Amino acid sequence: MKWTNDRSDNVDDRRGLGGGGMAVGGGLGTIIIAAIVFFLGGDPSAILSSGGGSTQQTEQRELSKEELNVRSFIQMITKENEQTWTEIFAENNMQYKPAKVVLFESATSSGCGTAQAAMGPFYCPADQSVYMDMSFFKELQTKFGAKVTEFTIAYVMAHEMGHHVQNLLGVLNETHNARQSGRYSESELNKISVATELQADFYAGLWARYSNERESFLEPGDLESAVEAAEAVGDDNIQKRSQGYVNQESFTHGSSAQRKEWFMKGYNSGDIKQGNTFQQVR
Repeated sequence: MKWTNDRSDNVDDRRGLGGGGMAVGGGLGTIIIAAIVFFLGGDPSAILSSGGGSTQQTEQRELSKEELNVRSFIQMITKENEQTWTEIFAENNMQYKPAKVVLFESATSSGCGTAQAAMGPFYCPADQSVYMDMSFFKELQTKFGAKVTEFTIAYVMAHEMGHHVQNLLGVLNETHNARQSGRYSESELNKISVATELQADFYAGLWARYSNERESFLEPGDLESAVEAAEAVGDDNIQKRSQGYVNQESFTHGSSAQRKEWFMKGYNSGDIKQGNTFQQVR
């Protein structure tokens, strides 16, 4: 993808700062981590913990040229999200409030508990921030079979920003209340989770459409790389890789086909009103 000259001030880069952090302490098996490693839903506090691991001290260090380049890229994508969602909200007579993006390595504190690299990128509603350990993208490529490009990273960020949009629109509060109400079975709650994640994919596609119309930053293969990443982290693909079989009732994020479908629907429609996954996911 082509880079733009836009940069956001809402990126908090904590890499290289040193200090103590929580290391994963063996409480989660590989299969469980694989199931939650990518695109956590609206309330990651259920699995993020302020304890359960050993404290690891790291020394402060200077960031490499490559790491500084990554920061600049994340600042650019953050700004493009801010511009696009400000535009979309204004079109619907609303005001957009930007999210913060936190870059970290290994572990850091968040409003939802301790953020750990093994959790993958996630959005925390409590502090309206997206948390990303960039080492995750190596995992995405080596463990889940997705080719990682710059636009793959942009798609992941756009998905998490989609959760922020859901938070601003009250969707995450509604899904949280549903989980706490005791009125739904586990299967029904899983379907609500799938609808939540697919809507974030739809918003990612919508972001790509609006941003490209403004910046013309898409290059051949970019959309395909986003779709490939979406398919790689479909519940069916993760379950096949982790346990050897697929249990559709346990899906929490949507199948590979669904994730591709809703991302492309956001991109092709360019209409936020067509993203009501809660009516269409059964």
